[in-house]
Formats: sequence, C-alpha cells, structure tokens
Amino acid sequence: MLAMVAGGSTASAEDEPPTAQTGEPDPRLGMVTTVTPEMTAQAAQLVTDGKVYALGVITGPDTPAYPGRSYGIETFDGGDPQGTNKVTAHDDRLVTHVGIGSQLDGLAHIGRDGVHYGGLRREDIFTPTGMKELGTEHIPPIATRGVMIDMAKHFGVERLEPMQGFGSADIRAAATAQGVEVRAGDVVLLNTGWLSMAEEDPEAFIGRQPGINVDGARYLADLGVVAIGADSAALETMAFEDGTLFPVHQMLLVDYGIYVLETMNTSRLAADSVHEFFFVLGQPRFAGSVQAVINPVAIR
Repeated sequence: MLAMVAGGSTASAEDEPPTAQTGEPDPRLGMVTTVTPEMTAQAAQLVTDGKVYALGVITGPDTPAYPGRSYGIETFDGGDPQGTNKVTAHDDRLVTHVGIGSQLDGLAHIGRDGVHYGGLRREDIFTPTGMKELGTEHIPPIATRGVMIDMAKHFGVERLEPMQGFGSADIRAAATAQGVEVRAGDVVLLNTGWLSMAEEDPEAFIGRQPGINVDGARYLADLGVVAIGADSAALETMAFEDGTLFPVHQMLLVDYGIYVLETMNTSRLAADSVHEFFFVLGQPRFAGSVQAVINPVAIR
C-alpha cells in the first residue's frame, strides 16, 4: 500500500456496468437485465426487520474443491515504520482458483460443443489471459426479490440423500406448502442441507451431491428467474443420466442466460423460515473472469 500511495488509478467512468434494467434479456448479460427499477423497489419493501443474512461461506485452504482447484494466500510485512507518524502496513496476494467456495458461475463457464450464451463461440471469446466476452466483471449489481425453497423440509429430513434429485413437482409442492410463489426476476435459493457435508465428508460434498434435475431447472427458468442457487457446490444432482455431464448448468447458462450460484449458506434462512427477502449482490469485477467468489446478502 505504501508503495502505491503516489500512483494513480486506471479506473474510469467507462468501467461502470450498464444500467442494464431494461426488462428484457441481454445477449451478453442474460436474464439479469429483466430486473427493472420497479422490481428492485418492490423487493426493497420486503425489508421489515432489517435482519441481514450472509449467504457466502468463508473460503480457505480446507474448503472442498473440485479436483485441480486450489486456494492460497500470501501476506507481506510492509517493513519498517514510515513517516512522522510511523505508519506500518501489511499487504496480501491471493493465489486461487475462483471456483472455490461460494461462487457465481458466469455465462462463459459452460458451453455446448463450444457454443455459449448468445451464440458466442469458444474460439471467439477465450484467451489464456481472460475471456474477451461474457466475463463476470460485466454483470451489473443484482438487487431483486429472493426466495428460499426448503427442499430438506419438504422431504422431512435435515439433509438430502447423496445424489438425490428433485424436479418441478417437488419444487411446486414445497413452494406451495411454504407459502412462497416464484416470480419473474427472482433469485431462487434451494436449501438441501448439503452444506453440512462439507466438514463431515469433503469428498462426498463434491462428488455425491444432491440437487435439482433438468426438469426442475427448466420449470424455474421458464418462470423468468435471473439466478438459481443452492447450498451445494454444483446446484444440480450429480446423478447424471444418459452419459451427460452437468446438464442443468448447460441448460441454464447456455439456453437461458441464468446465473448459477453455488455453496450458498441457506441454513440460517431455513432455521428462521425466511422464504422471501431482498437479495443483493455486487460481485468482484476482475477483468476476463469466468466465475466470481461472492457473498450475497439476504435482507428481511
């Protein structure tokens, strides 16, 4: 920090994300632009108690991760005191895969045979030093209605079984019983209880995840939601069928332009039976990033 005091910033007004509240899907941003100012204002009215829920988990070296992904941080001593006030400092450098812990999967993350949302082709958007298109730095702030559907409660368990899947019928039944209606522009969070497996069995937490299936994801997508998340690292059930891999990711990101939110801490929302809230997310803006480490908040 001390060495940077005399330096300038390269940031400019041109770096600001678009207002992006058009009411229509954007060919580069997806469904997030369907959230209008009026929808944000209505969602803000859900705040009655002022209670804030952090939806992100702490990410560290022991956070379960997919094979090949790792986390590391280095901290630095700023040296001897400087100035007449003898200021001292520390600095840090994060050396990590972005897809660890609580994260947002951007539209560049998954494609279908090299084709991504909006018809963009892999060879036209990928470089080894960052994506040329669909980077998560372009995502505007998300401030909209959030809903939590407690699937663990629906099935009468603390935690879903490994690889257990659920579809539209179970989602509709759970939402109805819990008094919540999914609407266009919503962020939907699914509580499965699976986050408790992260410490109990990290390998199972990654490799044997329960979650939404293609039928359930299509149902929510057709309602016009902007993001779907869960308290697991994949959102979707790992019981893939017909030789497919991550079909829910592929459908949501490629076909609908709907962001995937992973490893969301929904446990406190479930404990308090909070099913409707004001959801707010401003993700880090690292140029060319495919994913984003996030800590969205739910406010009630």
